[in-house]
Amino acid sequence: MDLALIAGTSDLPLAEDVARLLGAPLGNRELERFPDGECHVRITDSVRGKDVYLLQSTGPPVEANLFELLLLADACRRSGAARLTAVVPYFGYARQDRRAAGREPVSARLIADLVCESGFDRIVAVDLHSAALEGFFSIPLEHLTAVALLAAPLQAWASASRLVVVAPDLGAAKLADRYARLLNAPAAIVHKTRLSGREVAARGVTGDVAGRQAVIVDDMISTGATIEAAARALETAGGASVAAVVATHGLFVAGAPERLAAAAGARLIVADTLPRAASVPRLEVVTIAPLLAKAIGGLHEDRSLAELVGRA
Repeated sequence: MDLALIAGTSDLPLAEDVARLLGAPLGNRELERFPDGECHVRITDSVRGKDVYLLQSTGPPVEANLFELLLLADACRRSGAARLTAVVPYFGYARQDRRAAGREPVSARLIADLVCESGFDRIVAVDLHSAALEGFFSIPLEHLTAVALLAAPLQAWASASRLVVVAPDLGAAKLADRYARLLNAPAAIVHKTRLSGREVAARGVTGDVAGRQAVIVDDMISTGATIEAAARALETAGGASVAAVVATHGLFVAGAPERLAAAAGARLIVADTLPRAASVPRLEVVTIAPLLAKAIGGLHEDRSLAELVGRA
């Protein structure tokens, strides 16, 4: 069974890098918007009998990118694809995995249902907001991690510095432990309360941060409010300076560049799961193309992905 890689429009440079590493050209497709806003897709290469991988992040504009992925899947399935895998470096709606109050949807579950019903046999995602999301899917989910790739730029520097890896909230505690093991550094946790989608408050820090250089780690940076609150809490807790902020997904929306000024001078490292934000200063982007290429190659050849999958 031949391999076919087809990309949506969310992050073509990443898809091109993955295709180059696989030694396989990107499949041809046409995407256009009708005058009324409807999306129309057409697969122009034959995918009949092939092992097809659709690469598309569902970041902003979330609904447009998500629906594009679903339409591409339906087109491939109706065109005779033998096996169909969604490769979603950034999975939108992952934070809406439960009801915080009454009369709300569990949006992550609904999106998972839509993806499953569109004809995919498997989904590949990178550093989901919550590993529990795997239970929302009725098809296999391969949960890859970019932590080792993102920690690599800090390892030489970490050996000569008094670092502390900081989780900006309790949800990132296990993630911080993984970075701490790679960087041979202690970990600390900021206790955060979310006030709204754009505002958070920090109530204190657990762990010894006094006089250390802090590396704040999270799965994503959205508005930057969590990072801003964590930086202030660290300063209050013992004068720890923020040396680096590391996250897999860099959305940088709703004034994030301005908020990140609270960590002035810090290294800012993200993966290329989303298009690069030109407005963010000091941004270092680590490519996950080798990670995705190895995963796709392994799945195509029915090999184990154990070394690529995130573990607590």
